[in-house]
Amino acid sequence: MAAKIFIDGEVGTTGLQIRARLSGRDDLEFLSLSETSRKDAAARAGLLNDADIAILCLPDDAAREAVAMINNPDTRVIDASTAHRVADGWAYGFPEYEPAQRELIAHAGRVTNPGCYAITSVSVLHPLIKTGVVSADSPVTINAVSGYSGGGRQMIASFEDENAPDHTESAFFAYGLGLKHKHLPEIVRWSGLEHPALFVPSVGRYRQGMMVQIPLQLWSLPGSPSPETVHQALSDHYSGCRYVTVAPLADSATMSKLDPESLNGTNELRLHVFSNTKNQQAVVVGLLDNLGKGASGQTVQNLNIMLGVAEETGLESDEVLPV
Repeated sequence: MAAKIFIDGEVGTTGLQIRARLSGRDDLEFLSLSETSRKDAAARAGLLNDADIAILCLPDDAAREAVAMINNPDTRVIDASTAHRVADGWAYGFPEYEPAQRELIAHAGRVTNPGCYAITSVSVLHPLIKTGVVSADSPVTINAVSGYSGGGRQMIASFEDENAPDHTESAFFAYGLGLKHKHLPEIVRWSGLEHPALFVPSVGRYRQGMMVQIPLQLWSLPGSPSPETVHQALSDHYSGCRYVTVAPLADSATMSKLDPESLNGTNELRLHVFSNTKNQQAVVVGLLDNLGKGASGQTVQNLNIMLGVAEETGLESDEVLPV
């Protein structure tokens, strides 16, 4: 029997990509609102409660409202918003986080999908803090750049539509300069940090693709770890994982540049360790598609786990997805 899926917010950037990744599957039945009923609360509530799994692609307040509408104990939820990422009772939807995380997601009634900057930052920091390579009270800095699709429809329009009120011709800009980006609580909670990281995100004039850099002054860390120690901690943690991989140190050492668009169209998250042994410095860089492993691809991976089907279902296509 096909599982009934309702994507609340399916006409948004993430919703469109999720729907495209799920198209053609005969194990799913899609519930959809007509264009005229999208703002009809009763119609939305009806589909939310009729769904086996509701996927929320909504602003935070609307996501909380949607969850409050659900009174059917059998309706399970994947929330792609920021609303529940540090909330009690919600499973964190990063299957590679810990060996037991898949099982947690598989049986959860409520799953919160990670943020794009956050899943990358957590993928680096959690294993390093867990193994003591980086101490929980370390002063951590995170620098990142994303394609403009990461900002949703309004930011996409600002780059692509000359008539948009906030149209920009900028090639690149930093933002979040108040140092309180909405992904910070999630990064702190799931990394195990004792203090907020110093996080400065930025946007480039390209559609999608993300690069997150976490510099490490190795001489300042417990035991002055070597780059090999950093790499080993990450490699051990993600050993056997399909969608999170750690590039060999030798491969990273031969690279002279890194392209944030290199994993576009995939559900991959790849970590690199670059270093200068003489200066006792390293930087761990995470690459991913902010609309893939950073949003829709991760949602589909979580959905597959919750349904008990092959994790890679709908995630191996080379098809160009809408943004």
